[in-house]
Amino acid sequence: MISDVVDWLSCPHCATALIVEAGAGSRLVCEEGHAFDVARPGYVSLLAGAGAGGTADTAAMVADRAAFLGAGHYAGIADLVAGLASEVGAGDDSEGTCVLDLGAGTGYYLARVLDAVDRPGIALDISKHAARLAAKAHPRIGAVVADAWAGLPVRGRSASVVLNVFAPRNPREMRRVLHPRGRAIVVVPEPDHLRELIAEYALMAVDDRKPERLREQFADRFRIESEHPHSARPTLSAEQVSQVVGMGPNAWHERAEEVRSGGAVTVAVRAYVLSPT
Repeated sequence: MISDVVDWLSCPHCATALIVEAGAGSRLVCEEGHAFDVARPGYVSLLAGAGAGGTADTAAMVADRAAFLGAGHYAGIADLVAGLASEVGAGDDSEGTCVLDLGAGTGYYLARVLDAVDRPGIALDISKHAARLAAKAHPRIGAVVADAWAGLPVRGRSASVVLNVFAPRNPREMRRVLHPRGRAIVVVPEPDHLRELIAEYALMAVDDRKPERLREQFADRFRIESEHPHSARPTLSAEQVSQVVGMGPNAWHERAEEVRSGGAVTVAVRAYVLSPT
């Protein structure tokens, strides 16, 4: 719930602390008087302005993601992330912190992490459709609509773990909100990820230079502490192939409508554990 994470949130306009308004319970206010209503599904929008709404996942994309993840095809990825978070985020030296999922989507990965790490979690995504589901994904999740490319409405040094799974990365803000003894866990696709679908439907391929570019992106603020590859080969139905295509960036190109059949598909990702420098 939002009330569980409000201590770590900040006003997107003036960066002052937010509190739950007395007697209301459904609105957050800051010291300067800016107010933000908590939507009926339980999330709050802390966009400073119009935001980059054109990049937000649509209702259809979120529905595809919820259905596909709910079938368990990425459960191995969730288990890997939860295990890593448990190792790096459960210590007593960062008490009073939360887990922040930057680009949380439906809250699938964050919910698994919170089952392993006894802390509240902030699910941050620019899509209100995703935030609606994330708010209900776990009792300790507070879902926030915000732009990852802008200044995050999160107070500095708040997170013992920052998650970033298949999502936009903002190293400067990730470093600011991470506790000095915290860790960031970043998951990116490997070049072989969904290779059968890339070949069959001319989808966007993973850049072979992604590991190099990731290192360059984080070089000034983080060091890579460890790397953890994960691979699997689930068999998907035609409907599930359509979902995995429709839940990602290829959905903008209407590739999901071209799906003709199912089959075995390669899942290949790499998780990086990053420590702040």
